Amino acid sequence: MTEEKRGSFGSKIGIILATAGSAVGLGNVWRFPYMTGENGGAAFILVYIVFIFLLGIPGMVNEFIIGRHSASNAARAYHKMSRGRPWRGVGLLGILCSTIILGFYSVVAGWCLQYLYASIAGQLSGDADYVRSYFQEFSSSLLRPILWSVGFVLLTHLVIIRGVKKGIERISKLLMPTLFVLLIILVISSCMLPGAMAGVEFLFKPDFSKITSDVILAALGQSFFSLSLGTACLCTYASYFGRETNLLKSAVQISIIDTIIAILAGLMIFPAAFSVGVSPDSGPSLVFITLPNVFQQAFASMPIVGYVISILFYALLAVAALTSTISMHEIGTAYFHEELKRPRVQAAWIVTVGACVIGMLSSMSCGACNLRLLGMSLMDFFDCITAQYMMPIGALLTSLYIGWGARTAVVNREFTNCGTVYRRLFPVYLFMVRFICPILIAIVFLNQLGVI
Repeated sequence: MTEEKRGSFGSKIGIILATAGSAVGLGNVWRFPYMTGENGGAAFILVYIVFIFLLGIPGMVNEFIIGRHSASNAARAYHKMSRGRPWRGVGLLGILCSTIILGFYSVVAGWCLQYLYASIAGQLSGDADYVRSYFQEFSSSLLRPILWSVGFVLLTHLVIIRGVKKGIERISKLLMPTLFVLLIILVISSCMLPGAMAGVEFLFKPDFSKITSDVILAALGQSFFSLSLGTACLCTYASYFGRETNLLKSAVQISIIDTIIAILAGLMIFPAAFSVGVSPDSGPSLVFITLPNVFQQAFASMPIVGYVISILFYALLAVAALTSTISMHEIGTAYFHEELKRPRVQAAWIVTVGACVIGMLSSMSCGACNLRLLGMSLMDFFDCITAQYMMPIGALLTSLYIGWGARTAVVNREFTNCGTVYRRLFPVYLFMVRFICPILIAIVFLNQLGVI
């Protein structure tokens, strides 16, 4: 398949919104707020931003360089960049990792759709015990979670089969502004509640005494996972970039969008939580157990407002999840499309079927069936092998390759767009990639394993 037949993004805004959408997901709207709550609020955010510059942006540029230089799917991109040397496996690792994540991620995305439906149907009204039992009953049932999960993968499939420009770029131009508008509406509603300013202060007034080694490690991990490093997503999307695309500028813009949305998510959640006296460190249960009760309490005097806010919130989660699943699906689709030389629709079906199988097994392991591996439910197992092993290893090998294995002239040419931009920054970037990024990724890896 020749390069001319490959899809490509049609505009700069399309590149930014699509690639930002691949990074923005439930990790921003769900994981970032509860991580912030567990780690001291504003102080955690400041440390997180430092690591975005030290690790996130250089890590993104690494994958951008490989993807754009090769204009191929992730496996072939690493192979072409290394001129036949055995780096193809790094791309294959990313493709496998993203497909597994797509499978179990679709389960949580399906939960978001169920909660959106339940909000519309008014099924989430009740006390805290009712909301908790509602989630436990739904997530542990057999059929409904599977149907929502498969439905979400099929929704993603419909976008992917339309191609890069007519599918991914077009839907990203719709979803990302929609996500931002929903966030702004929810932020304004949350900040207007009585006592909400305590939540705003928690988010923006740093208490540096709360910065501990655990907080630093948590911020480092969040900066790594928030931008989808090590999944081959950024490499795949960069293969659709034009030669004129400024890689460093794009990475900075995407990181800023990703961080702003994460902070807005915190600004949506914490004022409402403080308003009703809910602890900001409610953990992963925040979205499906804590927040439905928060919405009811916060808008008890205006039930119709609480009803609308609940609908908008779960619509926001569904949109955020979809922007991520689209990118994860595209990684495998591009690979099968180019390597098997099959039509794009057939390649997409291979990924869709695989993700549906993983999603169904993951969903059943949450309670309906006792599906376990190495002492963990299958969903926890898939999460473990991707987050603790595959993503850090893939990102570490990518950084080592760009820093030490690739020809410096090629890296320089891609980074500077043939010497037209950021020539003086290239030595700084190369130093970061050779020394700082590998150390930070190794720390993430060891921390995920519980060694440090």
